[in-house]
Amino acid sequence: MLAFGFAVFFLIITPGPAVLSLAGVGASFSFNSGLKFLTGLAIGHIVVSILVITGIASVIFSLPYMRTVFLFISTSFLLLLSYKIITKGSNIAFSNHLAIPSMLDGIILQLMNPKAYAVHTIIFSGFSIFPDSFLFETIWKFLVMNAIWFPLHFAWLAAGSSIQRISLDPATQNKINITMGGLLFITALLSFLSIRTL
Repeated sequence: MLAFGFAVFFLIITPGPAVLSLAGVGASFSFNSGLKFLTGLAIGHIVVSILVITGIASVIFSLPYMRTVFLFISTSFLLLLSYKIITKGSNIAFSNHLAIPSMLDGIILQLMNPKAYAVHTIIFSGFSIFPDSFLFETIWKFLVMNAIWFPLHFAWLAAGSSIQRISLDPATQNKINITMGGLLFITALLSFLSIRTL
């Protein structure tokens, strides 16, 4: 069980599209804006868990083109989020209402994030803990995973929003926004390039 806990921790803490987006939203907008985005990620996370546990995800990804569709949509969302973060405070940013990543953005990003499905599949199909009871093992894994998932994501948001609370001068804050958005852009680009390997 200890090995399972460590595996979940390292699978989740590894920076991926969701946590990079979350830290970027916290750094560029606010903790409260990030909470809405985190709520969306959490809803998407639970839905992905259900899709993997029930086998629906396996059916979806058994279609050759579906992985490419998911990668294309998640890449598009990452590019949009990186644009929102990079242009925060600039004259070319969206209107305030549209610029702030929403709960819906979080849900869609998580549902379309191939890494989320890969991590959930490893968690729920690997590490035989209670081989005589699929139901008990699944419930146990779900509880352990979420006991790690929620605090880690909250920590990523807090880390990002701590930059926002420092009250940096606009030029420095703009550089941070560009850095955070640039990291997301690179993640999106790498995700898009991976389509060629499918």
